[in-house]
Amino acid sequence: MTTEEEVLEVLRECYDPEIPINIVDLGLVYRVAIDGEKVSVEMTLTAPGCPVSGLLKDDVTSKLLSLEGVKEANVEIVWDPVWSPEKMSDDAKRQLGWLT
Repeated sequence: MTTEEEVLEVLRECYDPEIPINIVDLGLVYRVAIDGEKVSVEMTLTAPGCPVSGLLKDDVTSKLLSLEGVKEANVEIVWDPVWSPEKMSDDAKRQLGWLT
């Protein structure tokens, strides 16, 4: 059975096109739910109206379906809570030079 850790690991291969940091470390992934062969992800974007939102959602769906045992993937873009830089991991902040 697929684990949340495996899901987050594969989602670290998805990058926000405007910020060269993966969506997990950016803090865009809010929730992962696994129900047998179905994985659901609730995530946000750095800004509403992001022109590549469809592409990013498709990329996340594709990565989820690449996991062994996953037959169905559901990706929901949400706006509450609103994303802010505080949601980023320390690794992401270091990559941007915000932490030393």
